[in-house]
Parts: sequence; structure tokens; C-alpha cells
Amino acid sequence: MLHECMDALAIKPDGIYVDVTFGGGGHSRELLNRLGPDGRLYAFDQDPDALGNAIQDERFVLIHQNFRFLKNNLRLHGVREVDGILADLGVSSHQFDSADRGFSTRFDAVLDMRMDQSGQRDARYVLNTYSEADLHRIFGMYGEIHNARTLARTIAIGRAVQPIETVGALKGLVKNLVPRGKEHKYYAQLFQALRIEVNGELESLQEFLQQTLSVLRAGGRLAVMSYHSLEDRLVKHFMAKGKFRGEVEKDFFGHEIKPFKVISRKAIAASEEELSLNNRARSAKLRVAEKI
Repeated sequence: MLHECMDALAIKPDGIYVDVTFGGGGHSRELLNRLGPDGRLYAFDQDPDALGNAIQDERFVLIHQNFRFLKNNLRLHGVREVDGILADLGVSSHQFDSADRGFSTRFDAVLDMRMDQSGQRDARYVLNTYSEADLHRIFGMYGEIHNARTLARTIAIGRAVQPIETVGALKGLVKNLVPRGKEHKYYAQLFQALRIEVNGELESLQEFLQQTLSVLRAGGRLAVMSYHSLEDRLVKHFMAKGKFRGEVEKDFFGHEIKPFKVISRKAIAASEEELSLNNRARSAKLRVAEKI
């Protein structure tokens, strides 16, 4: 959804923009193509592998940080307000395709799943040390797995015999719980739940979104692409209300206080043409809002 993201930002050639999920740099490169000589682009990525994709352009700065530190890092670079912010949430194709990172169900690798390799908590830590109740919570909440309680119990029993260290060991332990014909979906939900917990993804997303209120200038655009309902729900509520739960704030006269004008009333989905080229775009939802 490269072009949809660019259109969502309504790019001004001399504007200042932020790509908070740099990854392979595809969005950043296209954004730079649309900027003039006075435009500026700041990109964020906590994955050290992304640093190898840095763009050699005097208009570009790559910041090796989680986007939850958006505001402070921009100020360190002398930037107080920007014209647009783009976030493409989830795991990059590079991370899925790297056999040794433990993100993919296709490869037998050590269960890592850390986007920031300096972090202490990996998927092995979660599986082998979390209480059965906490495992039940993350599988049900983050993975939306229907038999989350049984799954948590199976893992708690299995790890007592032998620690769970690899993708193959985890899949082998829980294989009898997987509905026939739905293996891919089940493992994807399980790995999603672990990845979200390992990286604190929902907490980071909320902190990032709250900071966009003070970082975006009036008329600036926020474009966020998400891949599962938990993220999309947070983004949708925040853009509509300026908060994650509850009703819209009102002033003394009863007028609603909304920080954003929602541009995309309905989430923008990938075109059939793109889906034929990239099946991973099937679950993508792009939402766009403009700072009032």
C-alpha cells in the first residue's frame, strides 16, 4: 500500500515528515522522492538490522530508537513540529524471512522475537517463566486464540519436563491442540501473541500515538497501517476521540473536543492488484487523520 500511504500524507515538497517504522526503507525512499531539496525526513527503527538499509541523502536522518520515544528524539534533532507521520505496524518482511530471529513459523529457530536485540525479554523467557494465568491472558488477549486456557496449561506442563527453546519444540508441544486444516492460522495467532508481549507493542503504540498530538502541526497528517484488530481498534479510537477508551471530551458548552479530523472514515484496504502481488497485505488496514 505504498502509494496509498503517500497519498494519505498529502506530502508538501518542503515539509518535515517522520517514518516511525523504517524497516527496509521502502516508504522512506518513496517519501524522499516526493520531497524537494528543502524537505526533511526522519525515520525510526529499533531493529539493528534496519541500520544497514540507511539512505544516503542529506535530507534524511535514521534514528535507532523505538517510536515510543518519538517526541524526545525529534527535539534532540531540533524538530518540534512536523507535517506528517507514517507508521506501518507489525513485523517487516525481512524479520519474517530471517530464519534465526524466531518470528516465523516456517523455520526452526531459537524462540527470540525481539525487535530490539538489546532487550532482555525474549519469547523463551515468556514461555518458560510466565505463570499459567499470564500465558492464558496473552494468548487470549493478544492472539485471540479460542482454546487459550488449554494452550497455557499444555505449555506449563510441557516446560516442567523440558524448557521450550525453539520454534520446532513449541509447535511439537502444542500440535494436538491445533484445529485440523487451520494450522497456519493457529500458529500465526500464537506467534503474534508472543511477539506482542515480548516487544510491548501495544504499550509502545499507545505512547507513540499520544505523542503525535504535540508533534504534528495543525493540518499535519497521521497515517497508520495496522495488521490485527487490537492495533486497529486503538488507532481508530485515538483518531476519532484523541483517547483510547471512553467518550469524547467536551468543553464547558458541550462542544466536542477532538484533536483530529478523520480522513478515512473506513479503513483503507489493499487493492486486488496489490493482493495478487503481496498476500501479506490482505490484513492491512490504513487509517488517516489530520491534526485540527
